[in-house]
Amino acid sequence: MYAKAISRLIIRDQKAEAAEYISDYIISRIKSFSPTPEKPFILGLPTGSSPEGIYKNLVAAHKNGDISFKNVITFNMDEYVGIPRDHSESYHSFMYKHFFSHVDVDPANINILNGNAEDLEEECIAYEEKIRRAGGIELFLGGIGPDGHIAFNEPGSSLRSRTRVKTLAYDTIIANSRFFDNDLDKVPKMALTVGVQTVMDAREVVVIITGAHKALALQKCIEGGVNHMWTLSSLQLHPHAMIVADEDATLELQVKTVKYFKSIEQVATAQGFGQALASAKILQKKRDSVIEKLDSPKSPTAKTFLAPPKPTLTRQITPDLIPDSMHDRLPEAPMRGIGLEGLETKEVPLSSMHERVDSAQA
Repeated sequence: MYAKAISRLIIRDQKAEAAEYISDYIISRIKSFSPTPEKPFILGLPTGSSPEGIYKNLVAAHKNGDISFKNVITFNMDEYVGIPRDHSESYHSFMYKHFFSHVDVDPANINILNGNAEDLEEECIAYEEKIRRAGGIELFLGGIGPDGHIAFNEPGSSLRSRTRVKTLAYDTIIANSRFFDNDLDKVPKMALTVGVQTVMDAREVVVIITGAHKALALQKCIEGGVNHMWTLSSLQLHPHAMIVADEDATLELQVKTVKYFKSIEQVATAQGFGQALASAKILQKKRDSVIEKLDSPKSPTAKTFLAPPKPTLTRQITPDLIPDSMHDRLPEAPMRGIGLEGLETKEVPLSSMHERVDSAQA
């Protein structure tokens, strides 16, 4: 069983615990999916320091025989423009160093944007088409920058954006300079990146956020509104988004927000619910069952499944209007000389005005 929610925030004490939670989650999702060559599991992957612990755990699990990536197709989020593929800081090198070289994933199933393509726009269009033809991404793993960007969708990026060429913000260049001997001139100024909408199209999005330097970004995502200046906030619109953070990353959150999400996880666990998303195959079977019931004329639920039957109303018959004449509607005038209850009336004597005045003075 699983707890279905618009946004799930899982908080762990340390960064290593957050990474362990996500790696265990990914393993359970792949196993429950039961991928085959005909129906592989499509996994979106990030680079950077945040997911390193996750990849380390996945490699260890593979070597222990707990998980296979043989029937998994991967799509990476981004790649620098203009540096060689075998450059030590290219995302190709990162992925092979930390993950691909240590597991049984088929090299033909690995997809990473080519930052040295002759036509960069064509490369981006082809990448979107590859994702579509693969059947769409089942789970997209992501990390964020201190300014809340996901992939290389910097502040101000359209929330409907697709894979494209992106100029990097100065803050991102500074942040990445630690990988290039702290020399800003060596840091690539452009990248190819999946768009916000590309990530949102995935069936499930899981993001790891660790460290106090990313606390403001988490606060904007959880407690603020959807805002293209904090592209991570778009996850509020995703039906199956999950964020796993360490305690340091929650420093900007209100205390009641932290307590709320912790209590949600505690109650769900106590009730036997986990966070795992039900497989699409199981949900489709349930939908097919519902449609069959609705479409079956013999089913007692055919008329009552969505709404109770309407009550039978009996309308009263309006009587015909019979016209009559006006004099029939007027009451009969009393006969002259006859008072109330048969008493006789007497004539009132009339007198002139001066006689009344003189009588009053006398």
